[in-house]
Amino acid sequence: MDTQLALKKIEGLTAMLQALRPIKPEYNKKLEDKFRLEFNYNSNHIEGNTLTYGKTKLLLFFDQTSGDHTMREYEEMKAHDVAYYYIKQIAEDTERDLNETILRELHKIILVRPFWKEAITPDGQVTKRKIQVGEYKKQPNSVRLSNGELFDYESPETTPAAMHDLMKWFHEEMRKKELHPIVLGALLHYKFVCIHPFDDGNGRLSRLLLNYVLLKHQLPPIIIKSDDKKNYLAALNKADSGDIDAFVNYILNQSIWSLELSIRAAKGEDVEEKGDIDKEIDLWKKELKAKKTGIPFSPDKVYSIYYNSLRPVFLQIINTLRAKFIEIYPSIEIHLYKDPKTVGRPIESFDLEVNALKDPTFIPKENTIKTISASITLINSLLIEKQDLNIHFEIRVHFKPMLYSIEFTGTYTDKPYNADLTEDEKTEIVTASVKHIFKEIKTKQKGEKF
Repeated sequence: MDTQLALKKIEGLTAMLQALRPIKPEYNKKLEDKFRLEFNYNSNHIEGNTLTYGKTKLLLFFDQTSGDHTMREYEEMKAHDVAYYYIKQIAEDTERDLNETILRELHKIILVRPFWKEAITPDGQVTKRKIQVGEYKKQPNSVRLSNGELFDYESPETTPAAMHDLMKWFHEEMRKKELHPIVLGALLHYKFVCIHPFDDGNGRLSRLLLNYVLLKHQLPPIIIKSDDKKNYLAALNKADSGDIDAFVNYILNQSIWSLELSIRAAKGEDVEEKGDIDKEIDLWKKELKAKKTGIPFSPDKVYSIYYNSLRPVFLQIINTLRAKFIEIYPSIEIHLYKDPKTVGRPIESFDLEVNALKDPTFIPKENTIKTISASITLINSLLIEKQDLNIHFEIRVHFKPMLYSIEFTGTYTDKPYNADLTEDEKTEIVTASVKHIFKEIKTKQKGEKF
C-alpha cells in the first residue's frame, strides 16, 4: 500500500478507534499487555535474543525463567521492558520533553551494564570493544551490509553535534505539527539510526523512540515483527540509497496492524493471534516429542551433526554455485562462524583451489555454542556491468536444548540430536539456497533494491 493510501486508511482507523474510547479497563488491560509482550519480544528478537514468545511472556508476566538461555538474554528482556514503561511515562508527562539526557538514560536501562563485544574496525578487521552504557561512542562503528560492504555511521567526533541537531529538528517538527505523528516517528527512527550514537543498542533505541512519538500522540505503538526483519532492513537500505519514503511507507503500513488490534480490543474481541499460538504449540510439541524420543544437547552431538549433516550441505552448496556461476562470479567464498551475533574468526573457510574446506578438523567442542552460521558471498561479477553486485547469503543452525534448527531462505528445519539430515532434506536445503541466490543475482542485475 503506497503512502497516501496508507495515510488515508490510518486516518479512518484512528477515527474509528477514537469513537470507541474510552476503552473499558478490562479490555484496555488486555491490549496493553499484548503490546507490551509483542514489542519486547520482537524488538529483542530482531537483535538476536533467543527467548521464545512463550518464554518472554513467562519472564515478563510471571517473573519466571525456562530453558537454556544466557543470563544476559533474560536481563536484556527485563531491561527492555523497563525501558518501554519509561517511554510511556515520558510520553504521558506534559512537563517533560525528549532530550539527550533521557536517551542516555534509556541506553543505560536497556544495556544493563558495561560488557565486551566483538566489532569491526573501519578497515574491516575484527576487534573487541568495551561497550559503555549511557555514553556516546568513542570509536567508529561500522556494519557489514548484505552485499559484504562496510557501512560507516556518524564519526565519534561529530556525534555530539549530530545528536544536538537531531533533538533540535525533532522539537521544531513537534512544534510545527505539520507531519503526521507516524511519519515524524519514522523519520526520528531513521535519523537516529543514521547517527548510530552508541556502540550497541541503537536498533532497540530507535524503535523505542518511534513509539515514544506515537504514545505522545495517543496512538498505539508500532511493532516491527521479527519474522519481517528482512523487509524492515530492506526499507532501511532503500532509505540509505535516498528513498526515505520507502521506509516511511513501511512504518505506516506496520501501524495499521496496531490500530486494527486496538479496535478489536476496544470492542471486547480477542487480541490473540492464531498464528502466534500455533507457532508456540508447534514448537512445544516438537520439543516434547524430542524429550521423549531424543537426546539433549551435547558438544559431541554438535560435532557429529556438523560433520555428518551440515558440512556436506555447505560443501554441496558451494560446489553447485561454483559449477553454475563461476564464469560470472570468479570469487565465491564461504565462511563458517559460531554464534553469529558477534563476527569472530571463521571456524572454517572454503578454498576453491583445492575444492575443500580449509582446516576441516576444527570445530569447537564446547558447551556454550548456540549457533553456526554459513556466510556465503559471490564477489566481483565479470559479466554484469553494474556496481554493487556482490551477493551475500546466510544459513544459520541453532542449537537448542533438545533440537537443532536449520534456518534458510526464511524457513526452518527442526531435527532431534539423534537424527542426521536425510538426503532429501540436504537436497531441499541446497536447492532452495541456490534458487534464492540466483533470484538475488537477477534482482540486482535489474537494478532493483532489496
